[in-house]
Amino acid sequence: QSFKLDLAFDLSLSALLGDNIYNFGELLAHPIIQSLVGTKVEWLYYILEAFNTGDLVRYQQLCHVHQAALSAQPALVQNEKKLLEKVNILCLMEIIFSRPADDRTIPLSVIAERTKLNVEDVEYLLMKSLSVHLIEGIIDQVEGTVYVSWVQPRVLGIPQIKSLRDRLDNWVDKVHTALLSVEAETPDLVAT
Repeated sequence: QSFKLDLAFDLSLSALLGDNIYNFGELLAHPIIQSLVGTKVEWLYYILEAFNTGDLVRYQQLCHVHQAALSAQPALVQNEKKLLEKVNILCLMEIIFSRPADDRTIPLSVIAERTKLNVEDVEYLLMKSLSVHLIEGIIDQVEGTVYVSWVQPRVLGIPQIKSLRDRLDNWVDKVHTALLSVEAETPDLVAT
């Protein structure tokens, strides 16, 4: 049991601190990571969840509540800035994912508000995300927007799947409305 917990702890730290690791869904779904729950290092599991959902506010709350435990981990203390950048990138990905496919032009101010960064830092965050191929798009500094044409696929959690289902339901409704409109116009076109 102790070996399992140590392994889960080490895997979690490696994922959080690893360069270019931005997908935590598979890790969270693995039974060994579940062994963190109900232990004195349960906070690490919740940090992984916050990263997976790109929830900056939750991450900051966890850091505040578990400050002593976090401070006892030199690797986390030394990489505090890197972790904040990573959770901000994941927050950006969540912002993009939560928007409809036909609404992927995002004001930089919206990203700044959610990530608690200024617009210049948002531009850096976008450039970093573009450079590591987490997103593809174009930054329009004049308009103060970013158009995102692609976001890296990732393992979805239950809330994200529900959101996707709702968006698919809306799309089906739009298609049905378009079909009814075409059917209503068809007799007029055929009759003349």
